[in-house]
Amino acid sequence: MSTHLQGSLFDQTDDVGLTSLDGLRRTVLGDGAWIDLLPGWLRGADALFEQLAADVPWRAERRQMYEQVVAVPRLLSYYRAGRTLPHPVLDEARDALSARYTAELGEPFATAGLCYYRDGRDSVAWHGDRIGRGAREDTMVAILSVGAARDLALRPRGGGETLRYPLGHGDLIVMGGSCQRTWEHAVPKSARATGPRISIQFRPQGVN
Repeated sequence: MSTHLQGSLFDQTDDVGLTSLDGLRRTVLGDGAWIDLLPGWLRGADALFEQLAADVPWRAERRQMYEQVVAVPRLLSYYRAGRTLPHPVLDEARDALSARYTAELGEPFATAGLCYYRDGRDSVAWHGDRIGRGAREDTMVAILSVGAARDLALRPRGGGETLRYPLGHGDLIVMGGSCQRTWEHAVPKSARATGPRISIQFRPQGVN
């Protein structure tokens, strides 16, 4: 599958690789939640987007929503623990994140879920990753974004100010502490013309 991507002017390389994690900057959100941000962690992100869009076994899902079955507004793929990821740099990314965060997290990142947002009509609703241990334990979810930038929105569970972070072209965000229990996140639909984006979510075992 291939969708046209308007490439970043700052990432004109086919040499796909990681930069240092030393530039991570933490923002404390409150209630024990925090995020770490690192723009442009992955160089060659647009080239990686094109390969993932074409080669990953994407699937379209349908889910029960109240009294009807509706199409999930994005394409999905999932790689369980121990499975080789669809590009070597993603295995490197998972290993690098584990090396950085295992002391704080208490375990390595194990699984990877991929979401393909084809245009502004694709989205994900407000939620926390609370299926499994994330419902009762502090944990981490690391998201690497390639392709066009889309807003990742965060807000306190129960209401409050919404924060928006435009992520794409190799940007990294890590949501940690109580973030999955005390905050919600979403990728809202966009009425603006926007290109396709793929996010890769690295999680510990037993967190969804």
